[in-house]
This record gives sequence, C-alpha cells and structure tokens, in this order.
Amino acid sequence: MRIRASVAVVSGALALSALAVPAAQADGGDGDTKITKVVVDGDNKVSIGTSSAVTVKVSVTATDDSGIKGAQSFDLFGPDNGIESTGKPTCAAVNATTSTCTASVKIDPKVDYLTNKNAGTWYVSAWIDAKDDNYVWKEKAGSFWFQRAAKLTANAAPEPVKKGKTLTVTGALTRANWESLKYGGYGSQSVKLQYRKKSSSTYTTLKTVKADSKGNLKTTTTATADGYYRFSFAGNSTTAAVSATGDFVDVK
Repeated sequence: MRIRASVAVVSGALALSALAVPAAQADGGDGDTKITKVVVDGDNKVSIGTSSAVTVKVSVTATDDSGIKGAQSFDLFGPDNGIESTGKPTCAAVNATTSTCTASVKIDPKVDYLTNKNAGTWYVSAWIDAKDDNYVWKEKAGSFWFQRAAKLTANAAPEPVKKGKTLTVTGALTRANWESLKYGGYGSQSVKLQYRKKSSSTYTTLKTVKADSKGNLKTTTTATADGYYRFSFAGNSTTAAVSATGDFVDVK
C-alpha cells in the first residue's frame, strides 16, 4: 500500500490517506539546474515507534546559475508504500545561485497504515525550478533509512560484587511492530556489551554477543572496578540503533 501525505512547509500540518502506487517516472530536466544535497531528519534516518507521532524534516539543496525559484512537493517512497507530498516546500537562498528547500511530514503509527514490510531504504524524489525556467526532477534524489524504533535493556548481577569475580549481564532487544502497535523481541542480532568506569564518560566495548531467537541477551564478564554496564545495538536499514541505560555495579 502507498500512503498519501499532505506535506506542508516546516510549520504546517497534514493528513494521511491510502493511495495506489503510481508508475515510476524517469529523471528529467532542462538547463543547468542541479540537486546537490538531500537530508532527511538531519542524519538520513527516520525512526518510528508504536505510539508517538514523528515530524520528519526534508531538505533539498539545489543550484542554478540564475538562482532557485522554488520547489514542487517532495515524494518519499520505499518498500511497498510511500508518502506523496502535496504542499510546496519553502526555499531559502544560501547564495545567489543556491537554495535549500525544506518541507516536513508528520507520521503517526497509530493511524497511518504502516506495515513492518515498509521498513528499509526509502528515497526522496524532488522537482526544483530555477529563476530562468530551467528545472530538474530526480526520482531518487537522495535516500534514507525508514526504521522501526528499538528498545534495549541491561541488568548486571550480582550487585555489589567482589573484584575479579564474574558478573552476569542480561537484557533484551525489542523493536516496534507497526501492525500490532507493540514492541516484540528482535532475535539473532549482534549486540555489544560495553563498560565505562565510574570516573569516565566513555564506554568501551568488552565483547559482542548475539541475542537468542526472542531477542534475549545473556553473557558474563569479570568485575574490575566500579562502573556501568550496558548493551548497544548498532542498528540497520530496518531497525534503529539503540543503547541500554547503563547499570551501575559497585565493585568491592
């Protein structure tokens, strides 16, 4: 299913409704107008959970020797669906030839027909108009990861523990299920066990462990000094990166 979204300028609002997937179009243009940069949500990663709406900011930078006049609506699309914008972005000049055009879209997992198959690599298509009537349209002007939000826990025991003794660290990796609107175990994923001393602000990786089929984690390490233990998941194209809150252990 393709999702239709009215994308307003950054301060605007929108509504969503189902829409059939349109036929792909070829890239096109006239003159020397070029798209030079596309940024989605600051880091080209969009993480959606199960309850809270997320506003996604899309910025497209373009250049033409005459300057940029404006942009048509941006379309975001990925596996099995997309978000088709209908509102015009707002363009701000960087200099005489270059402008950055920005729009936003609000995505609400409770009402927007997301399925788990929608997660993965998505693309931004953009049409930019120049002041001399040149233009450029690119179907895949940029890409980003549309991800299921994740949660991670960690618990180290026993507490306190004697120096040199064994600590057992357990936890669980879960991710948003957009169809049930609940979090479920994300199994068989590699997760790092990390540690930082009480006096430090930096975590170091002790080992990499793999979650079981239900997302549960369990491993051991040797207690050396007071500090915090956590699990950290790097994320991938379908699931957001996440780190557990560090669990403090008093070492006697």
